[in-house]
Amino acid sequence: MKKKIQFGLPDSKVPSDWAIEADGILYTVQWACLPDGTCAKGGIAEQTKVTLDNLKRALEAAGGSIDDVVQIQVYLTDASNFKAMNEVYAGYFKSPYPNRASLVAGNLIPGGLIEIVAQAHIGISSPID
Repeated sequence: MKKKIQFGLPDSKVPSDWAIEADGILYTVQWACLPDGTCAKGGIAEQTKVTLDNLKRALEAAGGSIDDVVQIQVYLTDASNFKAMNEVYAGYFKSPYPNRASLVAGNLIPGGLIEIVAQAHIGISSPID
């Protein structure tokens, strides 16, 4: 059984939810979305921070933590942003690090420089309320 995880971001404008937990695994897609639904301004460092803060909040709302992330796919609009993204990213994770792929994508959401897809093992599923 899957369960939608709410953590303070507005509902998506497309048929997708920010975070879904099923059988102790959290599946989530995050970008630099602010609580009002707009994309954070600033460069890759600021957008990476907002994106990872959203990921952290989603994990905590599901009963987990950043340490529970096992796999991440990072999408960037520009390969030249990799170094700055990685500097911010390194402040969120410790060894053993999540398995990670980093890709350059043509376009993301308008104004977006980064998008992250993550899976985390947060334990046994809780019953649906």
